[in-house]
Amino acid sequence: MMHSTINSERDTLDKFISIYSSLRKDNLKTLDEIYSDDVVFEDPAHRIEGYGNLASYFESLYTNVNDCRFEVHDYAVNADVAFLSWTMTLSHPKLQGGESRSVNGCTRLTLREGRVVMHRDYFDLGEMLYEALPVLGSAVKLIKKRLGQ
Repeated sequence: MMHSTINSERDTLDKFISIYSSLRKDNLKTLDEIYSDDVVFEDPAHRIEGYGNLASYFESLYTNVNDCRFEVHDYAVNADVAFLSWTMTLSHPKLQGGESRSVNGCTRLTLREGRVVMHRDYFDLGEMLYEALPVLGSAVKLIKKRLGQ
């Protein structure tokens, strides 16, 4: 029985990776195949509860970016918890003139009955956002440099 559960969770993770790897402005509806209605999504800037709110967040996000792509590098499943490491490549017209920026991160998922019920992303918000802003970016880079010395 345990082996069947592991295969089921692995199948859910494979589907999650497939959807995120091909996610674009024109196929955001595919997210409803992997998230539960009561999903909780968290990242360094947001906490979103419920699939309807999450779908609205993604629609807004993808409307405002030129491009956003995910490349998954590694992943693991342990019972109903999965971890992934990834690189997000993002191009936003208000960040560095729309140039592409790559940010590494990881995700912790809680899976239940073939769906994601908890999605928590971990990444450096400073690297993704603050370093790309004209005045603030220089200050953040300087602080990071000094912390490294």
